[in-house]
Amino acid sequence: MKIDIRWQLLLVVICLGLVVSLLSYQIQRAGLCTTRVPSTGGRLGIGIVGRPDKINPLLGSQNPVDQEIINLVFDGLLRRDVDGAPLPALAESWTVSGDGKTLTLVMRDDISWHDGRAVTSRDVLFTYGLIQDEDFPAPESLKSLWSSIVISSTNKSSVELTLPHPYGPFLDALTIGILPAHLLEDIPPNQLENHPFNRAPIGTGPFAVSQVFDWEQTGLLRLVPAPQYWQGAVKIDTLDYHFYPDNASLARAFSTGDIQAVAGLSSEAVPDFLVLPGFRLFTSPNRQITELLFNIRDNGSPLLKLEAGRRALSSGTDRPLLIDEAVDGQGLVIDGPFVPGDWAFDSDAIEGIGFNAGEASRILDELGWLPAEGAPGREREGEPLVLTMIHPDDAPNRRIAEVLEDQWAQIGIAADLVAVAPDEMSETLSLGAFDVALVDVLTPVDPDLYDFWSQEAIINGQNYGGWNNRLASEALESGRQIYETGERIPYYSSFLKSFSEDLPAYTLFQHVENFGVSETIRDAEVGLFQQPRERFETLADWVMLYREVAVACPESEL
Repeated sequence: MKIDIRWQLLLVVICLGLVVSLLSYQIQRAGLCTTRVPSTGGRLGIGIVGRPDKINPLLGSQNPVDQEIINLVFDGLLRRDVDGAPLPALAESWTVSGDGKTLTLVMRDDISWHDGRAVTSRDVLFTYGLIQDEDFPAPESLKSLWSSIVISSTNKSSVELTLPHPYGPFLDALTIGILPAHLLEDIPPNQLENHPFNRAPIGTGPFAVSQVFDWEQTGLLRLVPAPQYWQGAVKIDTLDYHFYPDNASLARAFSTGDIQAVAGLSSEAVPDFLVLPGFRLFTSPNRQITELLFNIRDNGSPLLKLEAGRRALSSGTDRPLLIDEAVDGQGLVIDGPFVPGDWAFDSDAIEGIGFNAGEASRILDELGWLPAEGAPGREREGEPLVLTMIHPDDAPNRRIAEVLEDQWAQIGIAADLVAVAPDEMSETLSLGAFDVALVDVLTPVDPDLYDFWSQEAIINGQNYGGWNNRLASEALESGRQIYETGERIPYYSSFLKSFSEDLPAYTLFQHVENFGVSETIRDAEVGLFQQPRERFETLADWVMLYREVAVACPESEL
């Protein structure tokens, strides 16, 4: 007789069902109930607009998606804390020679690459030497900084860097990610730009790139929490990065549950995401500011050559309303060229200028720019008051410029708006072809603004407005020759005081960074973040899956 295997399977299933029912009954009889508790497992899908290009800290500085992944995968010798001060990372300590020219860094001995190999000074010498190699296509700014540095090491646990002169901001250069020599040192430098390593790199950071998936084929880049960093505390198995061509595609993916988080969400896209069910938005200030740069040179407006004129225009600018109308509230009003929270920021040295249309009109009247008879605007000796304002030719900056034009019209100042292609802004600024410029500035982590505001920068830097202030320039020159932040603070406070008194530029607002998480990810809380890895500082608490366990029943259920 032939046995039907299907009947056997059915009997097994029935028996298992009876066993489960019996156990459940026994649990209830024993005074036990079940409850859901967090369980390990789950893959967190994260969406971002754009695609990686070169996930390499020496090559990926221009692509936001590369920067996102690089920050999660690589470490530098040093890192920065929340106020911008240097802290140990791959190096456990550093010392500076008496003449301020030589830095000696001692490596940690408990850090490994994601493939298990130890990190040593060999990796550091390889990385910095690669920057100096003429055949390696590093950005020119990197090559220029490192070209005169002498790099040496006497053992595997220390590195010496000798500079031509003391330079405090150099500590920030040591935050760039270190590359693994054992994987790359035999590759000719001119071939590294297109090497497969840049698509699936190996680093030392909190997350390792899974070597299983080819994101170029699958559209998925999988990151695994690095065991040595998290010590097994993370419940979620992986961070799966998915790449989308635009915000609309990103929103659809979130709505369908293909992803549970959104990184690098632009300010203009935020309103569309806030209406999506289950979307939680976390916002944090970042290092970008938008400011008005005044042309103080001889070819600028007579109004803006005067400190009082610059103050009048600033007083006539309603920044809170501008943020609401132009960037959907995605900005913070700040004063001065440093962002609040940085160690060099000194609120006592900066005089904030709030919106006061009456004060702006009073100053303009005193300067002789009076309301024109029978026509809008102001004039002086028959000359109408018109300011040429240049701005980047993109949608966000066009909107900001239009709102400013409307606001200034209320105090009698006409604005001639000139849109400039973003890649032509620097040249237009250097020619001085403006009265006021709407510019975005990515403020450096180190507060060294010598290349922006010193007297030398009028000729050889980015002091495009021509601000010529000896005290400010000397303070910037002195501050950059010192390494200890506490000793540098007085010089930057002095600079800020001169900046506030002369007002060569007026900061409109500080930009914010947006990160969205689905409500299905329980206990996901995100604090202040300026780097991608800072969003995941509480990842050990995040939960995607649950399991049922037996517990004692409450007395009311017995």
